[in-house]
Amino acid sequence: MAHTEYDADPQPAPGTGERLRVARIGKPHGIRGEVTVQLFTDDPTQRLAPGVALIREPGKETADRGTASLTVTAQRWNKQICLLRFEEINDRDAAEALRGSFLYIEAPAEPDEDEGWYSHDLEGMTCIDASGTALGEVAELITGPAQDLLVVTTADGEEVMVPFVEEIVPEIDVEARTIRLNPPTGLF
Repeated sequence: MAHTEYDADPQPAPGTGERLRVARIGKPHGIRGEVTVQLFTDDPTQRLAPGVALIREPGKETADRGTASLTVTAQRWNKQICLLRFEEINDRDAAEALRGSFLYIEAPAEPDEDEGWYSHDLEGMTCIDASGTALGEVAELITGPAQDLLVVTTADGEEVMVPFVEEIVPEIDVEARTIRLNPPTGLF
């Protein structure tokens, strides 16, 4: 079971379908409008490539409430930090005003099981055991460097973190909106 696509926080974009959060703008870098970004995608090279138009949503601390779209003109790495430049931003002050903004892309229409799962594809699905007994509902998918976790909310409100590996999550039925789990003893 390959699980490589983990973009989080889908939200409907005005006049469109789903969208996926791919990054959050951080502090400016230099004087020409370049910014650092916190990544929420496993494929920044493609998702944030030059020429890509991103949907921008201001964060709580963002000074600039304008510019609903930003077009990437350059992407580079400084050690482990991704740096972006945008066609619409040309100086440090304009870059600073974007700090805290979230960047989104349009989500593909259909999930591709071979590519993995988006968090919004799994949220709300019912987790069942091998006998069909409901264990809880998926609240979110948390991605990690070593392994990913399904956060499952049980009927009594407890959150259980389930390793998202094939041995424990052998089957996802999109049509039935169920996920069959083989949890180790004591997990639930």
